[in-house]
Amino acid sequence: MAVRKLKPTTPGQRHKIIGAFDKITASAPEKSLVVGKRKSGGRNNEGHLTMRYIGGGHKRKFRFIDFKRNKDGVPATVKSIEYDPNRSSRIALLYYADGEKRYIIAPNGLEVGAKVLSGENAAPEVGNSLPLQNIPIGTVIHNIELRPGQGAALVRSAGVFAQLTSREGKYAIIKLPSGETRKILATCKATIGSVGNSDHALERSGKAGRSRWLGRRPRNRGVSMNPVDHPMGGGEGRSSGGHPRSRKGLYAKGLKTRAPKKHSSKYIIERRKK
Repeated sequence: MAVRKLKPTTPGQRHKIIGAFDKITASAPEKSLVVGKRKSGGRNNEGHLTMRYIGGGHKRKFRFIDFKRNKDGVPATVKSIEYDPNRSSRIALLYYADGEKRYIIAPNGLEVGAKVLSGENAAPEVGNSLPLQNIPIGTVIHNIELRPGQGAALVRSAGVFAQLTSREGKYAIIKLPSGETRKILATCKATIGSVGNSDHALERSGKAGRSRWLGRRPRNRGVSMNPVDHPMGGGEGRSSGGHPRSRKGLYAKGLKTRAPKKHSSKYIIERRKK
């Protein structure tokens, strides 16, 4: 996957760097795996605005992604690599031997025509999903479950990967992209390889309008507001606003917000890097 830098024919094109679609092999999604997606505009069921700076944006269709990979022992063929507007990574359409079709997150190096398999007996090859207890130590993985059968919750975004570093009893020790090292039950599934579209991190929108296409409205700073609207608002001239904090008054930099008695803390061996 590459990126395209455009000629500066307009101010919006000057700094724009966008992903190339050379690896994408299908322009329309599989109809049986798609449903229309409604927009909320940040409003709840009473019509009140509960999330600010949301609204507009291009229409999207939601693609059902198979994060559970629970068709064990049934081989599948990669039919196409497709674009998904709901995530940064690409998705791959699988045709299973029994006729079923499913989408998965496309790992790096997965090509059209490749065979993938899930289950305990699957080989540790790119695109295959198997329990952590069956994966060799040191393997690069993604789409990791937190509870057996729940479906992948960790390491799903473009270009990221985790590494299986060791095993302790019924737990596998995983080093996550954030730098955190934690225990995960060895019966949880993970997919071999790193997530594709790694050049996503190099993209630059080039203009404010691209944020509007994604459904993001302009976000104004707390310092520019009045004291009635934000703790950092008010003051004569361009005042600094004091200690950075949220609209509700919670400190924004340096304050630890993780619950001190959170149950999952005992599984974290090393905290993420600051």
